[in-house]
Amino acid sequence: MPKRTDHNQPEIVAALRKVGASVQHLSSVGRGCPDLLVGFRQTNYLLEIKNTNGYNKLTPDEIRWLESWSGQAIVVRSVEEALAAIGAYGEML
Repeated sequence: MPKRTDHNQPEIVAALRKVGASVQHLSSVGRGCPDLLVGFRQTNYLLEIKNTNGYNKLTPDEIRWLESWSGQAIVVRSVEEALAAIGAYGEML
């Protein structure tokens, strides 16, 4: 089954790129892996994107992945949350 993309993902990706972040989609990895790998100011971030309305809960695979990951992964639901997660909030304002 193909992975469904959250409706706010294109807007979040555009905002991240606008502040100078590199963005790699990870949807083809599957099995609960976060949606995006983001590079910003020499630091990598894993972002799981969820909608602000409708279906916005983590799947069982996503929960297992996040619980087993020894690094940092952040769930975001908006442009503001994504920018804050990488330390760039306010740069687009």
